[in-house]
Amino acid sequence: MTDKNEIIEQTNLAFDFIQKLYLEVSYLIKEIEGILREEEEKFIIGRPGGYSVNVRSSTGLESASVSLWLFRKFGVFFVPDEKTEIQGGVTTTKLDKDLKVLYLRFLLNDRSIEEPVAYSGVLHNIVKKPEVKGIKKFEHLMGHFEYNDVKIFKDVAKIDYEDAYINIKGELIKNNLFEINDSETILEKIINPSLALYRRY
Repeated sequence: MTDKNEIIEQTNLAFDFIQKLYLEVSYLIKEIEGILREEEEKFIIGRPGGYSVNVRSSTGLESASVSLWLFRKFGVFFVPDEKTEIQGGVTTTKLDKDLKVLYLRFLLNDRSIEEPVAYSGVLHNIVKKPEVKGIKKFEHLMGHFEYNDVKIFKDVAKIDYEDAYINIKGELIKNNLFEINDSETILEKIINPSLALYRRY
């Protein structure tokens, strides 16, 4: 039988490790943000609810909800500053016919992967169904992506998704997160391929 002190130590180590992983991902996002700001499009990070990642979470006590206590999957998007407005720390990105965004998604833990991954690329041809009233800007879609992630991102190399609310197309590139560990690799594996996709569409 495992003794109490060992369980306490393992629990502390587990939380320390998860916290370190979250911090490393936040640093990575901020570094990508800084690099993209210097590009000709002057990308800024989308802020649906402030300066944060977009995630599906829960504090519910039901068994199915407990798995959402920890952030396992989350995303952010980047858009040229001329295509959005910031007011009160929140962005408003209109859903016009020419809108396309750089999208960055992290899966830290999931049955479909063996190790944490980062997806990066472009979302385009973003069309809201005319009868839908609650979606007025791209930021409103970020929560929709989290609730429908398995369907939307089932083939990241060729996203072609439609439901009662939206149509969306896109292309994302998969990278193992732990292989992205310096600025040169960020440029080579995330920034340059994502910008190439963005500029192609």
